[in-house]
Amino acid sequence: MKQYYSFEDIPGVKWVQVPEPFISIDQSKCTGCANCVKVCLAGVFKIKDKKAEINSLDRCLECASCLFICESRAINFSWPKHGSGYQSEWG
Repeated sequence: MKQYYSFEDIPGVKWVQVPEPFISIDQSKCTGCANCVKVCLAGVFKIKDKKAEINSLDRCLECASCLFICESRAINFSWPKHGSGYQSEWG
C-alpha cells in the first residue's frame, strides 16, 4: 500500500513513499564539501562527522542536482520506480 505525504506548503504536490532507497552516499568518496547540502532545496542532506549523509528523502524533488554538483562522485542517484517519489499535478 502506497503512503502519500502531502506538501501542504506546496499546493498540487505529493510524495509517495519509495520502497527502496534511491539516493545513497559512498562515504569512502565523500569529502564533506557540503555542495549537496547547499544545492538541495528539499533538505535531503546533512553533514555529520565531516561527511554528507541522508537527512530525509521525504521531500526530495528528484532534480538530481546533488548528483551533478558532487565533485567527488560520492552520490549514487536513481529515479524512484513504480510511480513513487515526487508527484505533482503539473507532470
